[in-house]
Amino acid sequence: SDRSRIWTGVQLGVLVTASVGFGFWAALQQEGEKKAASATELDTSLGSEISRLKAPSTIPYTDYENETKPSYYKDTTRPMHDRMEAFVLDLQDRLVASLESLEPSRRFVRDRWQREDGNGYGISCILQDGEAYEKAGVNVSVIEGTLAPGQLRSMRERNPHTAQKLSATEEYDFRVAGVSVVVHPRNPYAPTAHKNYRRFEVYRKGEREAGPVLAWFGGGADLTPSYVFEEDIKHFHQTLKHACDAHDKSYYPRFKEWCDKYFTNVHRHETRGVGGIFFDDLEDKEPEELFRFVYDAGNAFIAAYVPLVAKRMTMPYALRERNWQLIRRGHYAEFNLVYDRGTKFGLMTPGARIESILMSLPLTARWEYMNEPERDSPEDKLLQAVRTTSDWTK
Repeated sequence: SDRSRIWTGVQLGVLVTASVGFGFWAALQQEGEKKAASATELDTSLGSEISRLKAPSTIPYTDYENETKPSYYKDTTRPMHDRMEAFVLDLQDRLVASLESLEPSRRFVRDRWQREDGNGYGISCILQDGEAYEKAGVNVSVIEGTLAPGQLRSMRERNPHTAQKLSATEEYDFRVAGVSVVVHPRNPYAPTAHKNYRRFEVYRKGEREAGPVLAWFGGGADLTPSYVFEEDIKHFHQTLKHACDAHDKSYYPRFKEWCDKYFTNVHRHETRGVGGIFFDDLEDKEPEELFRFVYDAGNAFIAAYVPLVAKRMTMPYALRERNWQLIRRGHYAEFNLVYDRGTKFGLMTPGARIESILMSLPLTARWEYMNEPERDSPEDKLLQAVRTTSDWTK
């Protein structure tokens, strides 16, 4: 009958619907199992690189004081800009060799570039997705050009002496040679570090042969750990202090305080890391004396930092430590994009190479809403360290 045919149709529809529903549920279950398997695989692989890492018996270029000095160090007849260019190229090679001595799976890729206007060049040495380093960059730039209004204004505002020598209404050319280093290790217990040294010269427009109107050295190095190991932080600071004291015992306390103030995320009321040294517009001595100080300070970074990576890169870690590392990297990126003077100067420079300027940013980072570590946890200890300043040399 019609009634029985309708009932049969309803039954068939229920069966089809149930079958489709079961198929949909089964597909969801399979997808969930795949994701769970993927997550398990990810968790299993986290830290798997540790078994492939081994610290070398020696790290190249950590004994800079007893090495034979290169020719550019001794040859006072060469223009200072040329000697600084030779120094940053040499230091780049030294840094790459020392960092590579810990890395079994990758080598730095060298990317030489030329400015489109022909006013300078750079060499970017980048290592990504390694076993010891998630990302590391050692960049050299040797450029010249005309100071943009914003650059000139920034120079005059930060230094009264500069403002007295550089008129706001004149045009100026500049030359700068510098090396910039940022290292983001893979292991959360191994600290991130930054270093930059440069020589800046300013000339009246079109009058380079008359010599610079103003010239100075700038730079420094600082340490940004995710976890506090006091002996590591003390080693870093003591090594830099030793390099400073060899030239002027007032340098370390001055530059350490300057570093603490400069590398601060004002909006978070915390320093970027546990400090180091930082200075700019340094012209308080004869150029030769300052060049020798910068040579020592630049080379001291290798001895201050690379052994810390060697010491910590094989420590076991889990997802908790990895997530905290990524959160701290997020704070690192905030400073570089909001406050860093070098980043701002680079972005204001016409024809600037953006890839090299933003090299300092980590490969991965994390921003969690209202993340607050447990009181007295290892993560909380790091927060207490960056919310105060300490004398790490004692």
